[in-house]
Amino acid sequence: MIQTSHHVPVILVKNVEYTYPNKTIALRGINLKIAKGEFIAIMGKNGAGKSTLIRTFNGLIRPSKGNVFVKGENAQKHTIAELSSVIGLIFQNPLHQLFSNTIEEEIRFSLKNLNLDKNEIERRINGTLEIFNLEKYRNRSPLNLSGGETKKLAAASIMCRNPEILVFDEPTLGQDAKEIEFFINLIRNELSKEKTIIVITHNVEFAIEYIPRVILMADGNIIADGPTNEVLTKEMLINESSLVLPQIYQFNMALNLIGIPSPKNVYSKKQMFDFLKEYMKKNQAISRRVFNNGIRLSKCF
Repeated sequence: MIQTSHHVPVILVKNVEYTYPNKTIALRGINLKIAKGEFIAIMGKNGAGKSTLIRTFNGLIRPSKGNVFVKGENAQKHTIAELSSVIGLIFQNPLHQLFSNTIEEEIRFSLKNLNLDKNEIERRINGTLEIFNLEKYRNRSPLNLSGGETKKLAAASIMCRNPEILVFDEPTLGQDAKEIEFFINLIRNELSKEKTIIVITHNVEFAIEYIPRVILMADGNIIADGPTNEVLTKEMLINESSLVLPQIYQFNMALNLIGIPSPKNVYSKKQMFDFLKEYMKKNQAISRRVFNNGIRLSKCF
């Protein structure tokens, strides 16, 4: 069992390198600290090393060089099962981790090795199905679910185990607004329990609005690590990682072009609309200017 310590990072990566059997170098001297209760995005183009990195956290990949420490203990000394009790990894493709005949069996199987009594297992199954709105599909095959429901089941099958650290690989990919809202509320609930949440994502809008810290990767290196609103608004870094500038940042630049100073600490569309509403109340000339440039500004969204 991996013991808890409040005096060390929950994840510490020291000089980690990894080379695949085909000689592809995926990680190059990675150093990283993640504290308990943090909400972090790992971003970068395909092949940057993001998925390889998170797989070193729970032992699915063992570093070629360097070490990963989980709650102060070297991950090399623990089995995948032991690490998975602390770190729950939800894959980008949910079908890679679902294989039971029914949704209920999927949750039950995930709980199998936790040494829980029968009543606790049933309580967790029922509670998990209710939280994820999967109760009505209890006896349905995972193969018969929609894409959004399949992603929910993949998350449910990990989160029912109550791991301290949750790692999501592209959770918003292919999801509609309602499904993304569900995920955001789910994350907020887990953060309220002091869980540590790590998200791999290409979604810059999602990251800048909700995630405080971003780790940017390119070619197996960490090229930036800091506050999301600072990292994702640096054009050089964005270009190097093949991402795009957040729409809200582009909108701010467009406002500057028509003579309106950019608002500070505005990272969501709602915040921007609220700012413009109040700002234009004070000056009708500004209102006309925004209206006349509406088409130009709308292209930012």
